[in-house]
Amino acid sequence: MTATLQAHGPTCGVAPLSAALGVPRSSAYRWCRPLAPSRAGIERVDTTANTTAEATANTTAVVARTPSPRALSPDAQAQVLAYLRDPRFVDRAPAQVHAVLLDEGTYVCSVRTMYRLLATFHEVRARRGQRVHRPFAVPRVVATQPRQVWTWDVTDLKGPVKGERYKLYVVLDLFSRYVVAWMLARHESAQLAQRLIRIACVREGIAPGQLTTHSDRGSIQVAKDLHDLYQSLGIVRSLSRPRVSNDNPYSEWLFKTTKYSPTYPDRFDDFAHAQAWCVAFFQQYNHAHHHEGVAWLTPAHVHGGHAPDALAQRQHVMDAAYHGIRSASSKVRRGCPSSRPKCGSTKRRTRRRSSASTTH
Repeated sequence: MTATLQAHGPTCGVAPLSAALGVPRSSAYRWCRPLAPSRAGIERVDTTANTTAEATANTTAVVARTPSPRALSPDAQAQVLAYLRDPRFVDRAPAQVHAVLLDEGTYVCSVRTMYRLLATFHEVRARRGQRVHRPFAVPRVVATQPRQVWTWDVTDLKGPVKGERYKLYVVLDLFSRYVVAWMLARHESAQLAQRLIRIACVREGIAPGQLTTHSDRGSIQVAKDLHDLYQSLGIVRSLSRPRVSNDNPYSEWLFKTTKYSPTYPDRFDDFAHAQAWCVAFFQQYNHAHHHEGVAWLTPAHVHGGHAPDALAQRQHVMDAAYHGIRSASSKVRRGCPSSRPKCGSTKRRTRRRSSASTTH
């Protein structure tokens, strides 16, 4: 197409020819002009679709780029590189080299030009080896019934004085949101976590290969004692990604529910006070707290398999209420069935509509 425009443009005119070929006039004029030397180094490709039999293949033209008149000469570039490679500057950033040379009364080029020259010779990189963290897959655990996936974590409860804290271990069933086990201790230990999970497995009747536990990557969660326990009980372990704080959300939400409870104190008087409060709270949470994540049922209903009966009872109540409201609404709006209208306004509206249609 470019060849057609260049051959017939002087005789037929570029504007009529571009209209006949179906290309923009500005593009046709640009293709007819020779490439300017100042546009060197830039490829020009004619990507216009072939619309006529005379159209030729796409044309590519490459010319050498004209250097900028403000560019450094080869001798000046060599001088700048000599400064940058000098032993006293070899471990300094270009900005520092630039500042030192200015203090000595010497100006060679800008800081950006120094970086550009170093990049040209592949001399710009990190000063030391950077650690590359291997990628970790996003943990995905799915529970379709109770006793399939447990999440657990440890949180602090404030003691009577600043610096004294009690460690609360909580194991939560992912499907039912039921707290299957918890423990309050004065310190954090992998042996205590191991004992808690073992007791919970015995109490819930966990068979080998049945359970998956999910937790973050704390020191006790990745301890060898727990790893040995999982191996002996046939438990699959799932861990959060390193330095990711929201990969164990259900345990974190439970801790927020715990500490936002109306009865949660600012500080506990002593260890016995904290123990008694946790007993009352987890009893209320499991058996009286209606959880949003399990259709506003209590965790005990779902964990014990009573959710279908509870939902059926709710549906029965709602159906009865719906029929009662519908019946009452029908009586108010329609009244008793009758062969003649109860309201005279209905007759007037009917006559008005019929007369209007007749007039039209």
